[in-house]
Amino acid sequence: MRDVKPVKVGNCVLDGSKIYIQSMLNTRSDDIEGSVNQAVRLEKAGCDIIRAAIPDMDAVRLIPAIKEKINIPLVADIHFDYKIALAAADAGVDKIRINPGNIGDMDRVKKVVQACKAKNIPIRIGVNSGSLEKNLLDKYGSPTPYALVTSAMRHAKLLEKCDFYDIVISIKSSDVKTMLDSYRLAAEKCNYPLHLGVTEAGTEHFGIMKSAIGIGSLLCDGIGETIRVSLTGDPVKEIEAAKDILKCIGKGKGVNIVSCPTCGRTRIDLIKVAHEVEEAVKDINKNIKVAVMGCVVNGPGEAKEADIGIAGGDKCAIIFKKGEILRKVSEENVVAELLKEIEKL
Repeated sequence: MRDVKPVKVGNCVLDGSKIYIQSMLNTRSDDIEGSVNQAVRLEKAGCDIIRAAIPDMDAVRLIPAIKEKINIPLVADIHFDYKIALAAADAGVDKIRINPGNIGDMDRVKKVVQACKAKNIPIRIGVNSGSLEKNLLDKYGSPTPYALVTSAMRHAKLLEKCDFYDIVISIKSSDVKTMLDSYRLAAEKCNYPLHLGVTEAGTEHFGIMKSAIGIGSLLCDGIGETIRVSLTGDPVKEIEAAKDILKCIGKGKGVNIVSCPTCGRTRIDLIKVAHEVEEAVKDINKNIKVAVMGCVVNGPGEAKEADIGIAGGDKCAIIFKKGEILRKVSEENVVAELLKEIEKL
């Protein structure tokens, strides 16, 4: 595990003890009502930190409107204009995402730092392949991991020169291998909290696959304090995917379902049952493993580590707990009976 410098973002402490799930509003920045409604939906879905694009002064109005309706931190995403960063700080935002090297001379950087220091607002440095400085592109030839990390460290040094250390860093790429190598290198270079993500990952199918590989691999290595699954679509899907990734690596809350792929031994409609179980337990906030298996070969034996589970028979199933058979039930009642046992856990 990395020795991470704790950074406080609203009521969240980024120190590695918990992985925080983030998402970003995709409503228009001038749609106050729509943005507020989406922020509320994201919080209800399990989002820990919300980010909103603040492209102009008019969009600063989003900050108090959203803050009034949610109980989780709000991040202002700002590019180039330091005055918007100052206005966002005054409006009560919990974190600012800006690249110090892109906002002009050191006087401007100092003004942003002073505003953030006064209100205990951390700054996230967000580097990605499309934002890389020209001289680094010339030196490395492309957005390589070394180029991306050099850019991030360069931005961090500007803040450190102003005696500012409440820094979070993200180094994103749409290429999974580049993303992995970049974050691993960054983890060696600094102890600031890292926000993980595969940027521009795509629509739901490929976006989740790329994010699971990139984010999941790094978290298994002990790298990363916050995550975002970037999907082209409803951002609530990002929260669902992030929660599933965390569950798969043993760092999330909720029911973890294991189910067999079925084979010629299966005598019940296990595919249907598995989908019904998945839907039935999605809102159950218990850290348990539930097995949905096609036969006794893959039931109490292979899935004996499950907290509770079912194994199919001939138009029936057994319910087992930690490998021990509890009773036999009919195929029609298997999901209902399984839920009864889950309630007891």
